[in-house]
Amino acid sequence: MPKAIWENTVIAESDDTVEVEGNQYFPPDSLSKQYFIPSSATTVCPWKGIASYYTIDIGGKQNHDAAWYYPNPKEAAKEIKDRVAFWRGVQVI
Repeated sequence: MPKAIWENTVIAESDDTVEVEGNQYFPPDSLSKQYFIPSSATTVCPWKGIASYYTIDIGGKQNHDAAWYYPNPKEAAKEIKDRVAFWRGVQVI
């Protein structure tokens, strides 16, 4: 079962991930929500749409904008709507 780990803490775990461009997208209900802080950051992908971000906070240590999701993806990426992927040192195993 895929897990997302940062600071030796499992922050997401699910056997229902979707892989896109080498990234595992976790369903929203698989997140340990206490570690996620909404961010004002956004980026644009030409085929997926506008990504929103979360900062991960574990014990006061923050990993800014380390998780992203597409709340309103384009049609080509509809299978990842609201699913969360990770980078910036978050290990997905």
